[in-house]
This record gives sequence, C-alpha cells and structure tokens, in this order.
Amino acid sequence: MTTVSIRLDDNDKKELESMCADMGMNISTFYMIYTKKALRDRCIPFDIAAPRDPFYDASNQRQLKKADQQIRSGRVVERTMEELEALESE
Repeated sequence: MTTVSIRLDDNDKKELESMCADMGMNISTFYMIYTKKALRDRCIPFDIAAPRDPFYDASNQRQLKKADQQIRSGRVVERTMEELEALESE
C-alpha cells in the first residue's frame, strides 16, 4: 500500500468528513471509491467544464434579440445623459 497526501482547505475537509460520515465512510474510503471508479471507467467520474460566459446564455440572447427588434422598429427613445439627469431631478 502507498500513502497519498493531499492539501485541502480546512472548511472543505470538514464538509467532506461530514458528508462521508453521513454515508458511513471516512475520507480515505471516499478517495478509494473515487480512484476505483476512475480506473475502472478510464475517465474522471464527473464532468469538468469551464463556466459559460453569461453573454451567450439563451435568456440573454433572447433579450438582445428583443432589444435589436425594438431598435429596428423605432420603439427606442434616445436621451442624452443631461436629459436623463434632468428627468431624475423632476
């Protein structure tokens, strides 16, 4: 048997210990299960992905299309900064 050491944030370790205890195991067993699963499947047993840019989210794209349609149909009111500040003080 080989010993493997890892560094974890103190809070993450406490949360992991608590989660493992709820499942009836310790952290060592957790990592053993994780390792066996990764080796058996020859892949990391969960998806790893970069966070998506919210600009490209479907909801934002819908809002951009709606704004574009409003601009093209002339339903947009243009104001200068001075005009907006004057409205604010009314």
